[in-house]
Amino acid sequence: MDEGKGIAGIVGLVVGFLLGSVAGLIVGILLAPQSGEETRDIIKEKGIELKTRAEELSEESRVRFQEAIEEGKTVASKKKEELTKALEKEKAAAAKAKKSSA
Repeated sequence: MDEGKGIAGIVGLVVGFLLGSVAGLIVGILLAPQSGEETRDIIKEKGIELKTRAEELSEESRVRFQEAIEEGKTVASKKKEELTKALEKEKAAAAKAKKSSA
């Protein structure tokens, strides 16, 4: 999986979830029949719920991002080893070819 696309997908999912939640909350509150005080209480409660959920999603995203970074470091390290071995092999072959032509 391309790490850049994976992280962008996670961020897009979180943003979409939050925007959808806020839009649904606003429509629900505006169309529900209750007093102004009740509406304010509901807005306050829902705001607290949304803040908590946003913090949870933020933490989950941070953890996934950190995991992606660690996986990227591992892959990069393996590729570096492979390339170093291939380069050493090529150098040895070039040195051998140089000796046999001399």
